[in-house]
Amino acid sequence: MKQYLEILWTFSKIGAFTLGGGYAMIPLIQKEVVEKKKWITDDEFTDLIALAQSAPGLLAVNTSIFLGNKLKGIKGAIVATIGSTFPSFAIILAIAMVFKGYQDNETVIAVFKGIRPAVVALIAVPMINMTRKSNKNIWSWVITAAALALVGFLKISPIFILAVSIIGGYIYIKSREDRESRKKGGGK
Repeated sequence: MKQYLEILWTFSKIGAFTLGGGYAMIPLIQKEVVEKKKWITDDEFTDLIALAQSAPGLLAVNTSIFLGNKLKGIKGAIVATIGSTFPSFAIILAIAMVFKGYQDNETVIAVFKGIRPAVVALIAVPMINMTRKSNKNIWSWVITAAALALVGFLKISPIFILAVSIIGGYIYIKSREDRESRKKGGGK
């Protein structure tokens, strides 16, 4: 029961103090679950984010589900998901009720314009950190740069990029296994 409460509290803090959606949650999730709680390693976190991005649904919810499941199974996934979504839901509901009367207010508009660059930074920093940690050779950097160019500048669908990357990775691993098995077979 104690770990369920710890999961709920951890994800509630993340859900309550994140502006900018799922990608902005990444640094908070990483700080809490990797650095503070040590529930998973940096490499596991990178894999978790890749999996959460690949699955249908919201990044924050998928991350909560996968991490909660890893820690305590289905119940852990449910608790983590409630923790990450309920505070945001309650805050947005409260803001919507109050904001309706102030949406055209110049001060409110200025505040939201001021928040936008900070949210972009909250999204960019974990992406840069994940890139540094996961790119261990020149080919990883080439693939990262190519994917960025294809999606960012040429507007090619990220789904297509992911599909090509999956197929390319599979072919690479299979060809490496074939070369290794031929080496072992040729040495007999």
